[in-house]
Amino acid sequence: MPNSFQPEASHFIGGAYVEDTAGAPIEVIYPHTGEVIATVHAATPEMVDRALEAAKTAQVDWAAMTGTERGRVLRRAAEIMRARNRALSEIETHDTGKPLSETLVADAASGADALEYFGGLAGTLTGEHIPLADGDFVYTRREALGVCVGIGAWNYPIQIASWKAAPAMACGNAMVFKPSEMTPLSALQLAEILMEAGAPAGLFNVVQGRGDVGGALVTDERVAKVSLTGSVPTGRKVYAAAAEGIRHVTMELGGKSPILVFDDADLENAVSAAINGNFYSTGQICSNGTRVFVQEGLYERFVNRVAERMDGAVIGDPMDETTTIGPMVSGRQRDIVAGYIAKGAEEGARLVKGGKVIEGAGFYIEPTLFADVTDEMAIAREEIFGPVMSVLKFASEDEGIARANATGFGLAAGVFTNDLTRAHRVSAAFEAGTCYINAYNLTPVEAPFGGVKLSGVGRENSKAAIEHYSQIKTVYVGMNDTEAPF
Repeated sequence: MPNSFQPEASHFIGGAYVEDTAGAPIEVIYPHTGEVIATVHAATPEMVDRALEAAKTAQVDWAAMTGTERGRVLRRAAEIMRARNRALSEIETHDTGKPLSETLVADAASGADALEYFGGLAGTLTGEHIPLADGDFVYTRREALGVCVGIGAWNYPIQIASWKAAPAMACGNAMVFKPSEMTPLSALQLAEILMEAGAPAGLFNVVQGRGDVGGALVTDERVAKVSLTGSVPTGRKVYAAAAEGIRHVTMELGGKSPILVFDDADLENAVSAAINGNFYSTGQICSNGTRVFVQEGLYERFVNRVAERMDGAVIGDPMDETTTIGPMVSGRQRDIVAGYIAKGAEEGARLVKGGKVIEGAGFYIEPTLFADVTDEMAIAREEIFGPVMSVLKFASEDEGIARANATGFGLAAGVFTNDLTRAHRVSAAFEAGTCYINAYNLTPVEAPFGGVKLSGVGRENSKAAIEHYSQIKTVYVGMNDTEAPF
């Protein structure tokens, strides 16, 4: 594998690439081959300080610009990103192992959508006028928070970076972004693109590193806001650290999301959604519907049809555009998934299809279908983050809802039925932040995305994200004489 993915330097700070080899080396592994395709270095305290100082300096002038001017930069960045979609997709495929057939349509493309959407919204961000008695009035100003820290996950690197940067910048903030140490490459490309689009130097900075670097960012007094995409355990730590400084937070965490399939559902659509909601990105999606509850009358047909459709999966080289299942992101993640598959079989679930580690250099594992799963099994309770579908049987609507909600997670939920009133009734009853009717795992930038319970706080995307990257200032204007008791 030629070393064509080696970035110019590890970090992007103050508008330029910056290297500091004093930081611990982080190898970038191509999951298809297990080979090292690049090496970056973790940020030293000096690099973290430089990035935060650059962001703090750039933010002042950026916030002073009009929203229309800021939006112009974001929209230009979206155009550049779309023009470079293939090159960015190839980087993402080598970094994550996800098939090119996915990254071409779901990664940089989604990032560009976010930049375009929030670029269009930036000029509309205003306050309001509130009239009061006797001519007094109040007006409000929507103001930037300041320096925001973004911490990314390894499954959608450039999408997550863009989803955080776009609303932050639209509101007048600057950002220091730390990608996952497993997928450090594409955020650097986003930083380049934003500079080329006209963002001031230091507005979007990228520093590499592991948890210690994230901890240093989250606890710095210059930071006003922290946005994390990651696991619940990581979220607990970051949330607690941010709370010390009373910082704003957005937490988009994990899930164990349910899909309820009723007897009257369209079988093919429900099966397609379950396949997408469990095997897309080799199962490495936080909102995946990994508990598929199927009503008794459709149960066996559903299980058989999923098994049949799984024969159409193409497992192989992720750079081949006919491939639909790529490797896991790492050998460690594959081992975790294999452990859950073994546990599912031990606890009595029926292994219908798949379940084997695929030997070879890459980190491959077969998509796996379990039937006859019960609620207490580990595969039905714990987030696996791999291509493992658990199918459970239910009888009544009330039972299905109760079991769907019987989890500490609450990221997503889906219902498949042709009964219109039941569809809305079930969606209203779900304890989840993002719900679907006769669809699953679609995340348009126009719609809020986020969870409840252990799955997080705050929302990404849509106008709702503006609330999480800005604050309201109230200004009372007195038009009359001031009275006092003495």
